[in-house]
Amino acid sequence: MTRRGPSLTLGVEEEYQIIDPETRDLTSYITHFLDEGVMVERELKPELHQSQVELGTNVCHTLGELYEELARQRGTICYLAERRGLKIASAGTHPFSQWMKQEVTPRERYYGVMQEMQVLAQRLLIFGMHVHIGIEDKNFAIDCMNVMRYMVPHIMSLATSSPFWNGRNTGLKSYRSVIFSDFPRTGIPDRFDDWSEFERFVAKLVTTGCIPDGSKIWWDLRPHHTFGTLEFRMCDACTTIDEAVGIAALLQAIVAWLWDLRQRNMTFRLYRRDLIEENRWRAVRYGLDGKLIDWGKEEEVPARWLVRELIRLVDPYVESLGSRPYIEKLYAILEQGSSADRQLRVYQESGGDLKAVVDHLIAETERNVIRPEG
Repeated sequence: MTRRGPSLTLGVEEEYQIIDPETRDLTSYITHFLDEGVMVERELKPELHQSQVELGTNVCHTLGELYEELARQRGTICYLAERRGLKIASAGTHPFSQWMKQEVTPRERYYGVMQEMQVLAQRLLIFGMHVHIGIEDKNFAIDCMNVMRYMVPHIMSLATSSPFWNGRNTGLKSYRSVIFSDFPRTGIPDRFDDWSEFERFVAKLVTTGCIPDGSKIWWDLRPHHTFGTLEFRMCDACTTIDEAVGIAALLQAIVAWLWDLRQRNMTFRLYRRDLIEENRWRAVRYGLDGKLIDWGKEEEVPARWLVRELIRLVDPYVESLGSRPYIEKLYAILEQGSSADRQLRVYQESGGDLKAVVDHLIAETERNVIRPEG
């Protein structure tokens, strides 16, 4: 008897920058949204810094539904910001804002984070995108996590959007990843034999007072502690909707492929975490312009080539998932570069004007959004 496959539902959480259009700097405003009782279709979530706001889509069953959800979600937050003379941008870091000057959101949970993490928390002025794929079979979720650790650098290369930090060109394509790596329980997870072993691992951390629950495990990918999803957390905040949905489509197709392999008693080869970390560093440093290691062949290969290979590998599942229009957008990233590459081009063409980079981010973030009527 064939087991029922994963639902492959989709959900995306995005962290946005709140921008003062005059200075182009971040501005502390999330508490004003909350105090004014701003109503949107879904909850406005504050983050550690008041210049951040998080929104998450509803559970989506198709990529088309997800695209419209993100377009409305972004349109809503852009509309609310514009009513108050502000703008919204989506990228892994702000090009020049100073983390030392940012106000912390006055909530007990954030004061607790500040107390525990000290300067690491205050420095966490970064913005990410999390993608959830519905996987109801817990052991299959663990199998997926084990295999998909290998693809983390490939996905990160597509999503890089944080080349600047505190007004400097860092020389890295995803500086956000560097900042977040200072937190505990981040990066590539170890492999687990099954769900029971993962549960025992989490229980040990809870019992010993390391964490209150599984939400404090911040790996690049993890089984979500309540949603029944595999959550992918490796991506910088995507600047355009096309990028965000294209990456979600690729992740969904990989899960579908792995389920098909499982039904045939097959899987993808598993690799050591430290080998995967080598590729992760290359993705952080060079993005699509670098080379990743093909650990099967033990040789360097251009990142663009390996990402194309991954996309072609899951192509048989794209048609049945209705992913073709969204997967095709990934080829545009491969040809034109990620958000980080586009930001660097604006920076160079403007003679090093970081405000021009912010204007570019705002324009790309607003592209194809659906604003509320009225």
